[in-house]
Amino acid sequence: MPTTGNSEAIAAAFADGPAYVPYLAVGDPDYESSLAYVEALDRGGADVIELGLPFSEPIAEGPTIQGAVVRSLSAGMTPDRFFEFVEELDVDAPLVCMTYYNLIYQYGSEARSASESSGDAASDGPRAFVEKAAEVGLEGFVVPDLPAEEADPLREACDEFGLDLVFIVAPTTKGERLERIMSRVSGYVYVQARLGTTGAKSDVADSTTESLDRLRGYDVPKAVGFGISTGEHAERIVAGGADGIIVGSALVDIVADGVENDLATEAVADRLESLSRELKAGAERGYAARTKAAESR
Repeated sequence: MPTTGNSEAIAAAFADGPAYVPYLAVGDPDYESSLAYVEALDRGGADVIELGLPFSEPIAEGPTIQGAVVRSLSAGMTPDRFFEFVEELDVDAPLVCMTYYNLIYQYGSEARSASESSGDAASDGPRAFVEKAAEVGLEGFVVPDLPAEEADPLREACDEFGLDLVFIVAPTTKGERLERIMSRVSGYVYVQARLGTTGAKSDVADSTTESLDRLRGYDVPKAVGFGISTGEHAERIVAGGADGIIVGSALVDIVADGVENDLATEAVADRLESLSRELKAGAERGYAARTKAAESR
């Protein structure tokens, strides 16, 4: 399978300069506010939007996103409600679901149980979830807890329905493990800027450059995440060779602040749009600097 990807929309997002890829947990702090917040990201220049489907054990997440998960689940978010949310969104950017494999696989199990009771045949494993995702307009998945060695059923379902499967590459990912991941990835690869869980930081790790160097020979866009929170961060990351930036915690912090201070939905949406514009502009400055440096060689 070529690593260039199944989704034409995701390929287009990375085709003409750096891609800004924001993340928010769907349903945080409630369904209607969450719709407004995701649409604000789109207005702010998002090229791809990662939508978090909350899971009760988010092992890759730091306290910021864990808080968002708790708020979303408390407000009643479920896989079916998530799919309704995707259908209702009014955005131009392609949408990627970020969630944990248990939810994807259990959705298929629930579909099997329902079909068995009605006498119909059902799909095995993750196929039911992927089929529904394609139906509502999703373009791909990020599944942090799914090892590449166990990803073939999801990879096959994504290929069948034309969705991408994005993998995360850590600073320590090398050798045969890196080869296995890169043989299964499509759309883009999520380059983890540092070890640990997600969370906005005041600086970005030096290991990012090393990780990008290891991936240079692979024909798939490289988007860097974990810790990016300012336009300056975005500029430095893209100038250093990234094809895109992934930003989550800095945006979720804005939502959390809105909850804590009882801010109006419109005020929070404006802040999300403003930070998005800053991050997108920073990425574009970094790309311009990198292009200029390449031309002067």
